[in-house]
Amino acid sequence: MDLRLDNRHALVCGASQGIGLATARELAGLGARVTVLARRADRLAEVAAGLPGEGHGWIAADTSDTAALAAAAAEVAARRPVDILVNNSGGPPPGPLHEADPPALEAAMRQHVVACQVLVQALLPGMREGGHGRIVNIISTSVKEPIAGLGVSNTARWAVAAWAKTLAGELGPHGITVNNVLPGFTDTPRIEQIIRSGAERSGRSEQAVFEEMVANVPLRRFARPEETAAAVAFLCSPAAAYITGVNLPVDGGRTRSL
Repeated sequence: MDLRLDNRHALVCGASQGIGLATARELAGLGARVTVLARRADRLAEVAAGLPGEGHGWIAADTSDTAALAAAAAEVAARRPVDILVNNSGGPPPGPLHEADPPALEAAMRQHVVACQVLVQALLPGMREGGHGRIVNIISTSVKEPIAGLGVSNTARWAVAAWAKTLAGELGPHGITVNNVLPGFTDTPRIEQIIRSGAERSGRSEQAVFEEMVANVPLRRFARPEETAAAVAFLCSPAAAYITGVNLPVDGGRTRSL
């Protein structure tokens, strides 16, 4: 099975920590040159320097700032065409959907759907010219089953999934695949935020909330970021050349739907 990514250039968003960082490391380990993108320049410089292999870079941008993100993507593409785009952004604050202010929904759509669109439009010319591309969006199992208490996130993630499915049909003739990876409960700072929020809403301890979450996972544990990164890397590899338009859960079996 061919998993090598030699001579490929990958742009990985949200790569300063968690799943994004693990994905950058995995792709670099398979031979790709990786450009990492997030908000903190100091952290990104450290991440890029620590990736296996050579030729890696970084660029600081906020996915919620559309103009800055477009400029950053154009800068990356001007240096070298991007073959692999990994869209990854932190989720909106937890809370019931009916209590969310409209600006919260607007911000979530801008940070997720609009950011993905901006990046694709900046990088697509290079992918088309090369006749090859991989676009992988790290979203959530909420696109299959909405998660209670994550109303705004559920809404934005579903929008990204529909965007990606549409794009897969449009870009397939150009040799470009578009897929989604759906992480379940993963040991990252995001899950810590969700546990704290659940404890505050229910009046229970964080340990009790954690134990309830783990009990709902057939494998009885949270995922490691590296396990989700491995799924992303597979979809970016030559081995997955005939897979496009799918939602791949990496959730230990927690999602009950097919």
